[in-house]
Parts: sequence; structure tokens; C-alpha cells
Amino acid sequence: MAQIQVIKVSKETIKKMQTFYEKNRLNKAVPYTEFVAKTGNTTITAYTSGKVVFQGPDAERVAAKWGKPIQKKGSSTSSKKIIDPLPANFSQLSVLGSDEVGNGSYFGPVTVCAAYVDKTMVTKLKALGVKDSKELTDPQIVQLSAVIKELIPYKLLIVEPEKYNQIQPKYNAVHMKVALHNQAIHLLLKEIAPTKPEAILIDQFTPEANYKKYVHSEQNQVSEKLYFITKGEQYHVAVAAASIISRAAFLEELDKESKELGMKVPSGAGTTSDKIAAKVLVKGGMELLGKYVKLHFANTDKAKKIAAKI
Repeated sequence: MAQIQVIKVSKETIKKMQTFYEKNRLNKAVPYTEFVAKTGNTTITAYTSGKVVFQGPDAERVAAKWGKPIQKKGSSTSSKKIIDPLPANFSQLSVLGSDEVGNGSYFGPVTVCAAYVDKTMVTKLKALGVKDSKELTDPQIVQLSAVIKELIPYKLLIVEPEKYNQIQPKYNAVHMKVALHNQAIHLLLKEIAPTKPEAILIDQFTPEANYKKYVHSEQNQVSEKLYFITKGEQYHVAVAAASIISRAAFLEELDKESKELGMKVPSGAGTTSDKIAAKVLVKGGMELLGKYVKLHFANTDKAKKIAAKI
């Protein structure tokens, strides 16, 4: 059974862990974290507070290298394991999972997908190769997404950059994702009614308390049978399916942007993004750039400096 182990360490130990797991780090932005890594079948999330969460069947063994588990008040000191909060046999239940893509990319939209996988479909989806989208090539993702969408109910939300820039001053990145996940889940629950999932699993991008704080300001709040865990695709194929559909939609939107602009639009937020954005600025100014990028990123100022020299 998968476990969760939590330890508290010093800043010095966090730095040592960062170095130790450098090759295992995941390219996933989780607020209030120093890093997220995966070693073997264990995911490690190190928070700026000094808490480090280990998730997976070997969580206890991996965590033991770095410190002792935090004891909850009133718990026995002889109790070593912090048991996975997910229901027993979770991977075989009928689950609605959600995931998002694009939040950390300067170009392109934010895509959020909620997908419902009935227990009778779990084995079939796994046999098709539905798994963590990071383990698949882009062509595989686009191909698999088309197949998945024919097999299971899903709800996909796409926030284009122009719309994102209108919302962003009011909603920070985390609040926006909370709103999108909640809305996608709500719409899918309406669509599959009267069927009800045995659980709803959100691929965790912010602490649960933070999610609940932001969702209070949203209409149609979904709160029943809700679970949060990082690397959710490890725990149920529904999250993997949602991740693949979201990623495919993101890639398709980037391809559309590339065709419209007449230049290859990159994902991510590196120096290539700065250079392409500078070309867009020269071509059509801020008005044009705002249709293709998330303007509040630091890349915008870098692009302006490059454009000034062209």
C-alpha cells in the first residue's frame, strides 16, 4: 500500500536533498516548495517551511535517510507509518480525476481537464498505455488523447492567453487553477449524473487548505469525496487520462499559435521564449503579444529589451 511520510528538516538538509535528488527532479511547479523529485516509486515534495512529504510504497524507507517522521499530537511514538489518506484499493475505484497543463509556460493557454473513469474501464485504459503524460512523447500524447476522449466522459477547459491576461489581475495563478479545476469537476459531475464517482482526485498543486480557501469564492463549489495528492497519476488512471487530454490540448494550441504567427512557438519560459516574444513585439507590439503569452511573466520585460535592439 502506498504511504505518506512527513519529516521536518533544516534549510541545510533541504539543500543537501536538492543536490542529492538533482537528477530526479520533476519539472512541476508546486507553490511553496523548494523542489519535487521522484526516486523509484517514491515522490518527494520539499516545502519552504522545512516539511518534506514522501509518497509511495517505499516512503518510510526513503524518508528514513533524512529524518524521523513528524508525530501527530496524541499519536503513539511507536507508530512509524503515516498511512495513505486515499481509500483502500483506490486505483480500482470509479474515480473522477483532474489535472492541468500550461501554467508555467509563457506562450500558450492553461488547460484543465476533469476525466471520469469507471472501475470497469481502469484495466482497458492501462492496457492502452494511459499513464503519466511526462513519460510519453508529444505524438503519443496527441494520439492517446483522441482515443481516451472516445472512451470516457471528460470536461476540458482552455483559457487562451488573451482571456488569461484579462483574468490574471484579479486571480493569481493558484486561484485561477482552483477555479478551473472546480468548474471542470462541477461540469463533469453534471454531465455524468446520476452516476457519482466513488472519489474525486485532484493532482495537487497547492496545499489542501489553500485550495479550500480559494474555492470559497467560487460558485458551484465541489467539496464531497475530494482528495489531493501530488503525482496523482500514480494513484489512479483517471488523473493520467486528464493529464494526457490537457497536455494534448495545450500542444494543439501551441501549434495553432505557431501557424498564426508564422514562427515556432515554444513551451516553457526559457530564453527561447524571450527571443520569439521579441519577434512578436516587433511584428505587432504589445497588442499582438498579449494574444499569445501570459503577460505578467518576467519574460515580457526580457522580450522588450531584446526587441529594442532588433
